[in-house]
Amino acid sequence: MLPEFFFGYFACAILGLAMLTVTRKNLVHSVLWMLLLFLHIACLYLFLNAEFLAVIQVIVYAGAILVLFLFLVMLLNLREEHEARRFVKAWQGRLAVCILLLTVIVISVYKAAVQPTGGYSITFINEMGHTKVLGTVLFNQYVLPFLMTALVLFVPMVAAIVLAMKERKR
Repeated sequence: MLPEFFFGYFACAILGLAMLTVTRKNLVHSVLWMLLLFLHIACLYLFLNAEFLAVIQVIVYAGAILVLFLFLVMLLNLREEHEARRFVKAWQGRLAVCILLLTVIVISVYKAAVQPTGGYSITFINEMGHTKVLGTVLFNQYVLPFLMTALVLFVPMVAAIVLAMKERKR
C-alpha cells in the first residue's frame, strides 16, 4: 500500500508542477517550479530503483539546463509583462493540437499494450547493472535520437551566446 501511495504522490505532484511551470506569468517563478518538477522526477527515478537516472536528472536537468534557462531569462531582461491577446480566439488550432496529441497518446498506449516488452528482464538488468544496460541500449539502439537530443540542447546555447553578443555590441 505504501509504494502505491508514494508513486501516486510523485505522479500527481509531477503533473501539478508541470502545470504550474507552464501557467505562471513570471518566468523566474516558472523556472523555480521547473526545478521542483525536476527534483520530483529524480525522486520518482529513485523510487523505481534507477539511481543512475536520478543522479543524471539532478546533475543535467536540475543543474545545467535549469541554470541555462535562468541565465536566458535574466539575459533577455524582461521587465514588463506584455499582455498578448492575439491567440485568444484561435480555438481551432488548439482543438487540432489536442486531437493530434490525443491520437498520439492512444496509438502509443495501444502499441505498448500490443507489442511484447524488450529482452531486458529484471534479472538481466540486475546481473548486468542498470548503468551498463542503459549505456548499451542508449548507444546501440538509440544513438540517432541521442545525437538529435544533443543537437537540440546545443542550439539554445548558441542562441544565448548570439543574444549576449548583440547586447555587448550596443
